[in-house]
Amino acid sequence: NIIMHEGSWGISHTRVPTESRPGHVALIAGFYEDVSAVARGWKENPVEFDSLFNESKYTWSWGSPDILTMFSKGASGDYVYAHSYDAKKEDFGADDVTKLDTWVFDNVKDFFDAAKSNQSLFSKINEEKIVFFLHLLGIDTNGHAHRPASRQYKDNIKKVDDGVKEIVSMFKHFYRNDGKTTFIFTSDHGMTDWGSHGAGHPSETLTPLVTWGAGIKYPQRVSAQQFDDTFLKEWRLENWKRQDVNQADIAPLMASLIGVPFPLNSVGILPVDYLNNTDLFKAESMFTNAVQILEQFKVKMTQKKEVTLPFLFTPFKLLSDSEQLNILRKTRSYIKQRKFDEAISLCKELIHLALKGLSYYHTYDRFFLGISVVLGFVGWTSYTSLLIIKSHSNLARGVIKEVKKPSHLLSYTFVAAGLFIAFFLLIQACPWTYYVYCLLPLPIWYAVLKEFQVIEDLAASLLTFPLSHFVGYLLVFTLGIEVLVLSFFYRYMLTAGLTAFATWPFLTQLWTRAKITSLSWTFFSLLLAVFPLMPVVGRKPDLSLVMGAGLLVLLLSLLVVIPLIKRKDGFVKEELFVYLLQMLSTVLSMYVVYSTHSSLLRKGGLPLMNQVVSWATLASSLVLPLLSSTILFQRLFSILLSLMSTYLLLSTGYEALFPLVLSCLMFVWIHMEQETLQQSGVSCKIKLTSIQFSYNTDITQFRQLCLDDIRRAFFLVFFLVTAFFGTGNVASINSFDLASVYCFLTVFSPFMMAALMMWKILIPFVLVICAFEVVQLTTQLSSKSLFLIVLVISDIMALHFFFLVKDYGSWLDIGTSISHYVIVMSITIFLVFLNGLAQLLITKKLKLWGKPKSHLI
Repeated sequence: NIIMHEGSWGISHTRVPTESRPGHVALIAGFYEDVSAVARGWKENPVEFDSLFNESKYTWSWGSPDILTMFSKGASGDYVYAHSYDAKKEDFGADDVTKLDTWVFDNVKDFFDAAKSNQSLFSKINEEKIVFFLHLLGIDTNGHAHRPASRQYKDNIKKVDDGVKEIVSMFKHFYRNDGKTTFIFTSDHGMTDWGSHGAGHPSETLTPLVTWGAGIKYPQRVSAQQFDDTFLKEWRLENWKRQDVNQADIAPLMASLIGVPFPLNSVGILPVDYLNNTDLFKAESMFTNAVQILEQFKVKMTQKKEVTLPFLFTPFKLLSDSEQLNILRKTRSYIKQRKFDEAISLCKELIHLALKGLSYYHTYDRFFLGISVVLGFVGWTSYTSLLIIKSHSNLARGVIKEVKKPSHLLSYTFVAAGLFIAFFLLIQACPWTYYVYCLLPLPIWYAVLKEFQVIEDLAASLLTFPLSHFVGYLLVFTLGIEVLVLSFFYRYMLTAGLTAFATWPFLTQLWTRAKITSLSWTFFSLLLAVFPLMPVVGRKPDLSLVMGAGLLVLLLSLLVVIPLIKRKDGFVKEELFVYLLQMLSTVLSMYVVYSTHSSLLRKGGLPLMNQVVSWATLASSLVLPLLSSTILFQRLFSILLSLMSTYLLLSTGYEALFPLVLSCLMFVWIHMEQETLQQSGVSCKIKLTSIQFSYNTDITQFRQLCLDDIRRAFFLVFFLVTAFFGTGNVASINSFDLASVYCFLTVFSPFMMAALMMWKILIPFVLVICAFEVVQLTTQLSSKSLFLIVLVISDIMALHFFFLVKDYGSWLDIGTSISHYVIVMSITIFLVFLNGLAQLLITKKLKLWGKPKSHLI
């Protein structure tokens, strides 16, 4: 109704991450905040900033405590008033979350009623340059809880629509229809059909902008409009002029409407086509906008110039001092000549140049730092490879030579280079991080060149190696790395990799030695390959699959427990008790998932007993395996049972089956590696059925590395990546479905919810790393040597992703490229943590009764 009869409208384009805090900062402060704010749960200001509220004479706001406090804290005086409800009201399982919106509407009405009898307040709200901010969270909460296609979501929209109409009527009545109030209706972000946001899907990045009232243009009829989407036709608004903006443009629009300065850090461009004002006012406003952004450019340029040696400084050529003066003078001249359209066009050109210049100075040292990072990467990878060859292989041990000490000249050269770089950075007043980037490659390359003897031996060994074999191995290794890199962008590459794995026994002699094991490997590889082809988790919840996964776990448990009962040794009661406890835990998990889902559908909230059982299951999942037998497969199965009961509580659909299939493949992998080792002629006295985890192989029994161990390390990295992206849990931010944590809590708590999500993602990792611990033990290989190979693989991948990091294109591309780089860089650190957790889970033995037995640890 407003679009067709009262005001102007368009679509506001947001940036990734499409979350509440960055969305509101863009709307109210006019700039796109650094995503580091997520480390504080979007609640605190990592950098204090100016905002429309700070520039206003008074601002009154109502709504969520998460959003209002960051603007009231950022204000430089006592004139931004925040009225918020208790954070506990943000409950996704509440019977009626529209109360979050009705609370806001009711409190605004009470506020204006109170103003009628409060002279001080009455005079304040009759001042000019004031803002009323209504933050309506109900639709977002309902979308997460019930999804946008639900009846609850649509009912909430109707309540908000009616509420806005009532508030607008109340404002007009209170101010006696003086026509001095502007209304702006917009959103911080959108939402996908499956009830999530955070990534770059159009349903998340496209938000409404409807404006009406004082200073806003009336609806404009047009015959045709050209846009890349089909929204105009769907909404039947083809004949009503649509004017799209970037989200940050709304801040200067609001500042212009109430006549206050644009927020200091705003990079928004005033959308003058929304203004119902004189052409002179529009031209002057655009001129002010241009000068304000130009000042940011000049400050950034001055800062960079002050810390760069004069002969090294390269200014932004498109916007020299003379060019700035020329454009400003020309714009002033156009305004005097009343050529307002030309003046506005020139201002927009200046703004675009200034924003380009800001980006140029922001990334000024990129090439220089990039070279340092690449040198560090290549050096570190080279050093790790040399360490593997020197200490963990027989490649360079053919001839015993006297190890030469590195000459003092090498040391002096590197010390001199370090002093020169440090002095160069010091006179340019560079931040401490620059010293890290630039000086770190020096000790790394010094360590590489110190191993000159190893490099010489390696070169001699490679010369004796058949060229065709060398090229073949290199091609296979490169192809494997490329598949891993591509799997971060295209999940189906994991399917391609797993399908290739399925053929492995048939390309070697394994098929003739162990037919059943080989067929099992092929079957489970192909079964696991199905998961990356399925849509990311959360889009289509299906509790029947969760229940099915629970039943399969119970069936597998019976297959293990029945042989246990038939045994006649003294451990039966204790082991049987632990397994029965774990089976009971699985049954309870299935019941809690079903019961919680039913309760939320009835709007009964999360039952307290369900919540208690869920947290108890989570807490016990890391303790129960420690009570089970340390015999290899019994301990592994106990770990799977415990972790699956927690995983079921965190599942909403087909992903509940993923850890089961992955575990089956890991079980077969252990047997496959045993067969491979026997085939390669390495003596292997340990039988799988007799291995106890409490017994650690002595260091003297560790063998040297062979080429097959590179494959084992590659398998580990591939399975870890599959665990990461297999069900789409981390493929994109918006595949995190909040419904996954509803068995544990429904009240909005970003850190607790994120922790539960992370544990859900970690469970498949733990299963993989526990299996790998067994592979290391049975193949008599030290964890240090395999860890070093994994380090080389992850470093080569990280170097790939370093070159793929973007700061241009869509914000989805930018965010994805950075997150991929960080993920790969974290793999090795992550492995250390996982290795420690796996060691604890598989070797530790607790006894709750009887005399504790002694174990060799």
